[in-house]
Amino acid sequence: TIPAFSIVPRHILGGRNFIAPSDKLNVAAIGAGGKAWQNLNLTFKKGEANIISLCDVDDRMAEGSRKKWPEASYYKDFRQMLDQEDKNIDAVIVSSPDHMHAVHALRAMKMGKHVYVEKPLTHDIQEARLLTEAARKYKVVTQMGNQGSSGDDTRYVEKWIQDGVIGDVDKVHVWTNRPVWPQGIPTPTDSHGIPDEVDWDLWLGTAPERPFNPIYIPANWRGWVDFGTGALGDMGCHFIDVPFRALKLGYPVSVQCSVGSVWEGFFKEAIYTDSYPPSSKIHIQFPKREGLPPVELIWYDGGILPRRPDELKPDEQMADWDGGIIFEGSKGKLMAGLFGMRATLLPSSRMNDIKLPEPDQPLVVDGTEGHQQQWVEACKNGFGSYTSSNFDNAGPLTETVIMGNLAVLSYNYLEGEEFPGRKLLLWDGPNMKITNFEIANDFVKRTYRGKWDFQI
Repeated sequence: TIPAFSIVPRHILGGRNFIAPSDKLNVAAIGAGGKAWQNLNLTFKKGEANIISLCDVDDRMAEGSRKKWPEASYYKDFRQMLDQEDKNIDAVIVSSPDHMHAVHALRAMKMGKHVYVEKPLTHDIQEARLLTEAARKYKVVTQMGNQGSSGDDTRYVEKWIQDGVIGDVDKVHVWTNRPVWPQGIPTPTDSHGIPDEVDWDLWLGTAPERPFNPIYIPANWRGWVDFGTGALGDMGCHFIDVPFRALKLGYPVSVQCSVGSVWEGFFKEAIYTDSYPPSSKIHIQFPKREGLPPVELIWYDGGILPRRPDELKPDEQMADWDGGIIFEGSKGKLMAGLFGMRATLLPSSRMNDIKLPEPDQPLVVDGTEGHQQQWVEACKNGFGSYTSSNFDNAGPLTETVIMGNLAVLSYNYLEGEEFPGRKLLLWDGPNMKITNFEIANDFVKRTYRGKWDFQI
């Protein structure tokens, strides 16, 4: 057996983006533990990919992957890995915290590497817009890690909605049980030494300087504004993807929200702007498009749920344990989950009353478990090959998801008002700008720390 490190990369034989379908894909990973561990194993699952290089800023997180793929080279700095392993790498999996997705992916794309990037695609709206453009410019195969986009139910719901099974849809409820990590908490002030295994400066990356604290890693960074995108960013790219595709949503025109309060005394509200709130309800309005009526999408997180549909029997479950979707149309309702519950018309007896159309889009043989393998196969076949969540789809979806966070992050800005946050934010999608509350535009694009930049 030829060891992975000695396999001749395909771009030497046929140009940087040429990949012979008969060969294995040489894959490098930025992020080697946690979600990266799952992505690596599913990519490697059918033996069509070689894991040739690993990178993680925390040696502890990389331990399992380094044991499983001992012949893979290992780095802490992704830039060193890409530069030194350039000739060996065909594709890169990015499973780092949200605030580093964009710079990790862009550097790989500029070097002609195909990329798989965990959801949400980026931390900021502008990053999502530019990564979408970069995928076209550098002609690389892309996939975002919202596995539900490769699931059978997503294809079925898309077809049923677009074929008018429940008529014109004007309202969609989407909810999740996230956060399942701390949110709505104060910034820690206690002092901790940096573990020897962690390069804290590299972990911070583009984020503002702050002292190390174990509260942020390995997973709780999701609840902190500088690093993560909260419950909405974590699950929105899964659940909102379904109505986004089915209803051809595009750019929203406005957003407003309410958030859960945290109290530290009687009538003494604690405002923690460094951490996302413990719960939120977000209303996102979409205009008429392609002959379809306007749509209001309502997002619920932190344990908040929409009203139980009258058509649902008392003993019937309202979607999955981790969330669900309800479409309200002029001819009925449709309820869907993602990772277990099958989509169903409401009342569920309707499923036996009508013949439902079959999907137009291809189904993944292994369902959501085949999401990574679908990307592997597309990389082998080259730019233009089908993936369920390529950046032409994933970029605009991520923009819409993060749009909700503009309202959440703007909520506690006073700006001389007696009641903060009670604003309807008006959105100019093509120009990526809130037109009626300038402070909110601070969250469209971050200012990176130090010498980090983002130019396609």
